[in-house]
Amino acid sequence: MSDSAPHLRLGTCDYPEHVPEDRWAAYARGQRELGLTFVRVAEFAWSRMEPRPGEYDWAWLDRAVEAYHAQGLRVVLCTPTATPPAWLIRAHPDILPHDAQGRVREFGSRRHYDFASPVFREHSRRITRALAERYGEHPAVAGWQTDNEFGCHGTARSYGGASAAAFPGWLRQKYGTLDALNEAWGNVFWSMEYGDWEEIRPPALTVTEPNPSHVLDYARFSSDLIRDFQAEQVALLRELSPGRFVTHNFMIFESGFDHYAVARGLDFVTWDNYPTGMLEFFAPPGVGEALKTRYARTGHPDLVGFNHDLYRGLLKGHGGWEAETGKTQPHTPGFWVMEQQCGQVNWAPANPLPADGAVGLWTAQAWAHGADVVSYFRWRAATMAQEVMHSGLLRHDETPDRGHAEVAGLDLGSFPLGEVPARVALLHDYESLWLYDQQPHSAALSYWAQTVAYYSALRSLGVDVDVVSADADLGGYAVAVAPAVTLVPPERAARWQAAVEGDGLRLVCGPRTAFRTPGGQTWAQGQFGRLSELVGARLLNYDSLRPGLEQAVGGGYAAQFWAESYRLAGAQATHRYQGGPLDGQPAVIRHGPVTVIGAHSEALIRDVLRDVLEQAGVATSDLPDGLRLSRRAGVTLVQNWTGENVAWGGRTLGPVSFEVRAEG
Repeated sequence: MSDSAPHLRLGTCDYPEHVPEDRWAAYARGQRELGLTFVRVAEFAWSRMEPRPGEYDWAWLDRAVEAYHAQGLRVVLCTPTATPPAWLIRAHPDILPHDAQGRVREFGSRRHYDFASPVFREHSRRITRALAERYGEHPAVAGWQTDNEFGCHGTARSYGGASAAAFPGWLRQKYGTLDALNEAWGNVFWSMEYGDWEEIRPPALTVTEPNPSHVLDYARFSSDLIRDFQAEQVALLRELSPGRFVTHNFMIFESGFDHYAVARGLDFVTWDNYPTGMLEFFAPPGVGEALKTRYARTGHPDLVGFNHDLYRGLLKGHGGWEAETGKTQPHTPGFWVMEQQCGQVNWAPANPLPADGAVGLWTAQAWAHGADVVSYFRWRAATMAQEVMHSGLLRHDETPDRGHAEVAGLDLGSFPLGEVPARVALLHDYESLWLYDQQPHSAALSYWAQTVAYYSALRSLGVDVDVVSADADLGGYAVAVAPAVTLVPPERAARWQAAVEGDGLRLVCGPRTAFRTPGGQTWAQGQFGRLSELVGARLLNYDSLRPGLEQAVGGGYAAQFWAESYRLAGAQATHRYQGGPLDGQPAVIRHGPVTVIGAHSEALIRDVLRDVLEQAGVATSDLPDGLRLSRRAGVTLVQNWTGENVAWGGRTLGPVSFEVRAEG
């Protein structure tokens, strides 16, 4: 491949304010020599930009930006609003958010603000404007990152203060009358009816569980606040920094807001990838300690892969940023990994060193799933404050760490840019997530756990997957899989039906599909609502299985955690339950091109999906444990995430390694 052909590029996150100024030029030179293109700076530097109210100090940041510019590095500047300074908080303590226990979350860390605070919104606009006026057209500035990691540390929602004050007005605009709100929420239940808008508070500290419709609307309200907060910054950056991209760095399995809504208006999205920490916190129930130990030094490929595919699909069909890329190799602009783990992290229950080869493997996987840029966190390990145990490309003493050597060894020319050729769409919906997890009915199961089970089954069959909104255009896909879309409004049902009946799409649904109305109640006609005719069935029973209690399914399968059965109305049962209270009832049903799987069984899910994929003409491969395939731009990345040799495709991959192979 020609060196001039578009290929993966690399970056790092650097903090000039953390080190003496005499290190800045050396760091920039070291970054260029390592082959990096981008450097992200200043996301937490508000107190240095504005040490006192209205008193700006740009001199240090001017010199830092010039140091990067002198080495030909492209700078990603950040709005510093994730860390409002002490003087602002003490002057306006009403900026601070409240947790779900009603306690004020204090200054001394980060993300200590309420998105609804009008005072903070004013200061956010002010510092954004000042920063963009200073650097908006600087030749070194490639683009902007808004704020940092919306929702991190449980900050997507504040349950008091400004948010509590603003919530009744949001409801009044949505419902118009209290009668309409009381009806939509079913407030006659438990005498929860409201007679005045100001009687309504956030859904927290109730004696037992709050009304799920109340919870759903508070999640919607809080998500709208984040959307509107970011939109104010984006508008200023567009005005004052024309031609530069604007993005945000989203998080691992973050659930606190609707990412599709918040991402609108961005040029592309980025996310922060920490595979080993993710495994400890986000491995779904049922992933035992033995499996966590097996992947402790690499993370699990499907947990990482799901997030790559989610963020690639967040702006599916959206226009791109770098026109020069499109001139030589047109492709849908990919996402970035803004923070890529390159050593041990500091925030998980255990923080093992990554395996030899893991940093290279993570980088290659990100590219193969659609990343155009991978940026490592961070350049030098922090020598101060909360992150001193977190690694960087350089150790505390400035010597290159293990990740540095792996980055130096990457052949970027083997990672061409181009499309990810997915013919399978996995449908995802944040409102369904909020409803599902508010009333899981099984402590051992969650929205993410159910969704990832289907995603992992697809990946274990060697299939590339687009994770897209449940309302996405499904044209061009052979199969759509909806693992846990529990909220299906009539418009969504009509869209799915049109794709199945008009475009020849095959649809696979998991348990609790279309169980809820847009208001959070159940359909009066039962599960599936407007989808009933398409599915050819209605719900009969559902069974929440405690850990260790299994429900047998014909064909040698066993359901764990959840089993639901159906009353057939045109569909056929392909699998039935055996024994127990569901004995003889349908567990998996098929109605033409639509399949519904009611039993949570990883083996059953995998086998049913294999059958549907093959009927749709999508090739599958039964992959060995820990081996994954990902395709991009006409080549295939074969990955071994285990500590052992794995044989596949006539060759053997060594432990924690990858190969780029020509397609076919």
